[in-house]
Amino acid sequence: MTTTLRFLLNGASVTVDGLPPSTTLLAWLREHRQLTGTKEGCAEGDCGACTVMLAQRNGGRLRWLPINACIRPLASIAGSAIFTVEGLRGEDGTLHPVQQAMVETHGSQCGFCTPGFVMSLFGLYKNATALTRAEVDDAVSGNLCRCTGYRPIQDAARRMRELPAPDDWRSPATAGVRDSLPDESEARLLAALETPDAAAVDFEVDGCRWLSPRSEDALAEACVQHPDAVLVAGATDVGLWITKQHRSMPVMIGTLAATDMATIAEDDGTIDIGAGASLADAFVALEGDYPELHEAFVRFASVPIRNSGTLGGNVANGSPIGDSMPALIALGATVVLRHGNDRRQLPLEDFYLAYQKTALRPGEFVSRIRVPRRAPGLLLRAWKASKRYDQDISAVFACFALRMQGTRIADVRIGCGGVAPVPARARLTEDVLTGSTWNEASALRAATTLREEFTPIDDMRASAAYRTTILGNLVHRLWNETAGGGTITRVDDVRLTPMFR
Repeated sequence: MTTTLRFLLNGASVTVDGLPPSTTLLAWLREHRQLTGTKEGCAEGDCGACTVMLAQRNGGRLRWLPINACIRPLASIAGSAIFTVEGLRGEDGTLHPVQQAMVETHGSQCGFCTPGFVMSLFGLYKNATALTRAEVDDAVSGNLCRCTGYRPIQDAARRMRELPAPDDWRSPATAGVRDSLPDESEARLLAALETPDAAAVDFEVDGCRWLSPRSEDALAEACVQHPDAVLVAGATDVGLWITKQHRSMPVMIGTLAATDMATIAEDDGTIDIGAGASLADAFVALEGDYPELHEAFVRFASVPIRNSGTLGGNVANGSPIGDSMPALIALGATVVLRHGNDRRQLPLEDFYLAYQKTALRPGEFVSRIRVPRRAPGLLLRAWKASKRYDQDISAVFACFALRMQGTRIADVRIGCGGVAPVPARARLTEDVLTGSTWNEASALRAATTLREEFTPIDDMRASAAYRTTILGNLVHRLWNETAGGGTITRVDDVRLTPMFR
């Protein structure tokens, strides 16, 4: 056991000693490194002012991922590389093309949000092959600006590719920062990052312990030894326990270092997604069979959240307003739960027992999510109702999967979120539709049943009456788009980029 962490900051090797595991990356950058370009706005991953770049090994290449520093525990980035807005400039002060483009297009006024926008656009600069308007919108969907307006920032996104690429991208020669990397080529950076067989992280400070097992087997062992530990993946929820709720978590087990849990495998019958796969990667895999889910995936939070958060974390969280679960329920997904060497499998809808209560036993964790491959004759639609299009929590999420035999509904699964204490199947409505001819009369019966099937609550996002009305209306929309002559509206030109495959 140790008290130190090692990673790269703006290209240089850094050792952090003696900080509690609950310290966020943002707090360390600002308070201990005086890198104040990275801002704190919301402290919950919503505004994007804290966006930084995470670089990780992926075999023989690098992966560049914008993430939110405000909710990311510092301990979770051990062995990776972090770049802040200060690290984009050359050693001679030359601005990176992303920064220069923001200057030339007047993409900044007060400047508070600007570093976050720069880092989100830098992610687009590193990852995108072609820039459509929709891709730019998606890249900055997690960044808020109150004064500049988005048109100049859109202009900067187009302009940055027209500027000369830096021949030798360097981090600033800040005293005490650069100690091992004389230049900032990607090859040098790749070589400097830890190899996959590096030692697991295990440290304790002030009575708080953090473990990062390097494999699923090691994770299973750690969970058995510490059955009350908090499992932390991308910390898109746990990060708020730190910044907003100030919870005490004596033992935290990070799951991201167990890279074998991030694998995605496909065969003739199943898309098998490791619980450690990022939301970004999982969505790309699912969209291959189920392109109708594309808009729902693009509207799931923002790029930095999808880069950090994992599908297993979203499923295990059990939130009644989580967007992935209703879709997975409609697709017939199952979860593989592991305790030590023992595994069991449950239909996803049976995993949720009550509000924020799941079927997980002490020391047990979600290992994999298994989704059936697309069946012939499937009609699939998923819709999210929320106050904002981007970066918002659902008032209602509904996914409809109808397996057709001609005009007859042979089988149907409906997953709903935001209308019950848990993500739930609409079994009564399924019974109404199963075996029926798919026509307007059956759609009307289903709409009436779905409006009455759940008893949602009134809250700040929507009233109960609104939620029940929306459920019925979505059945009408389903009929109009699949049989009644309507058309589906989709943002086809947004390309979802995987992290781990």
